[in-house]
Amino acid sequence: MANVAQLASAALTATDGILRLAPNWVPRSFLQPGRRLKLHPNDYYAYGMNRGGIDERWFGSTTEAANDNRNWDEGLSYCVHGGERFLLRDAVEELKGEIIGDAIWDKYGKWPVYSKFFDNMGPIPHHMHQNAEQAAKVGQEGKPESYYFPPQMNAIGNNFPYTFMGFEPGTTKQDVIDCLDRWNEGDNGILDLSKAYRLKPGTGWLIPPCVLHAPGSLVTYEPQWGSDVFGMYQNLVEGREVPRALLTKDFPEEFHNDNAYMVDALDWEKNVDPNFKDSNYLEPIVSEEGDGWVDKWIVYGTVDGEQLFTAKELTVQPGASCTIKDGAAFSLITVQGSGLIDDLILQSPVMIRFGEMTEDEVFVTAKKATSGVTIKNTGKEPLVGLRYFGPGAQPSAPAVGDARK
Repeated sequence: MANVAQLASAALTATDGILRLAPNWVPRSFLQPGRRLKLHPNDYYAYGMNRGGIDERWFGSTTEAANDNRNWDEGLSYCVHGGERFLLRDAVEELKGEIIGDAIWDKYGKWPVYSKFFDNMGPIPHHMHQNAEQAAKVGQEGKPESYYFPPQMNAIGNNFPYTFMGFEPGTTKQDVIDCLDRWNEGDNGILDLSKAYRLKPGTGWLIPPCVLHAPGSLVTYEPQWGSDVFGMYQNLVEGREVPRALLTKDFPEEFHNDNAYMVDALDWEKNVDPNFKDSNYLEPIVSEEGDGWVDKWIVYGTVDGEQLFTAKELTVQPGASCTIKDGAAFSLITVQGSGLIDDLILQSPVMIRFGEMTEDEVFVTAKKATSGVTIKNTGKEPLVGLRYFGPGAQPSAPAVGDARK
């Protein structure tokens, strides 16, 4: 990949440490697109009807999407410079800590996180993501994740802006086993055991692994671990069948017919937590602010005591500018307005054709983030960007619950 090393080095030299990224679209065969990703209406089935509609856009991703019949590079972000394209994953493999920082490279040997916009017309099945130990049994990694609901993407809430999470206190494991035993008998009733929370634009949630959740229909910005494992425990959603294979696909094959094993895989204490909202709900907390700008924490907290990802929302008013120093590499997506990050254009598009380049997404290297980037609003509306960071990158980030203090 010597050519990638040369291309990446040239791109970083030209921009002093900022990589321009192309839109990275991901379809899901079992979901219905919510059509709020600014993709042209004719392009939501650009991969073909058999692949399903596009309801996700991934940011700063070196993680492959775990889709059947997938393209080889599905889920992987491309850098673009001088008319050339190369994978961010390849650039990181070549330049290592120069891009993502030595601490993350030395520990993980890759960029181990990513984020996405998730955009669905209705709710999706009650499901969990395996933890690291469980995922390792099938050669994968676990997946804690987080949610933030950008107001700019949620002018309409679509069909079901509520999310079921966990179980009502008092639920027993046998209750859930009984639901899985009813997989082929119509609605298995698992949502009868759960509680739904109304989703509010401008807020978010931290979702540990092994916790059941049935995401609702708001567009969600989702910083998460770089994995695509899951198990779906609900068999019918809005009248559509959920194949049992989507429950079992990331568990060892010898347990695919063992419903007790599937239930034991859940983190029971976290699922029946009587203070579930207090333990997992996030509201923005101001990190820094100045004349005409404010930077807020939108994703923070730890998973089993470890900070795995964090995210901020920067708002710069028309005519204002600021220099931000983060101390760690980050991926940024612009959700409103226009301006500059150093000398590179930032522009949130109105509509995107599949395969077209945009100017709304960048990846800022660790060295550049530490020295600082200057963001200037050159337009007539607020310039708003969301950026996420890798593990251990923000030791001064708040804890879950700090917004109430």
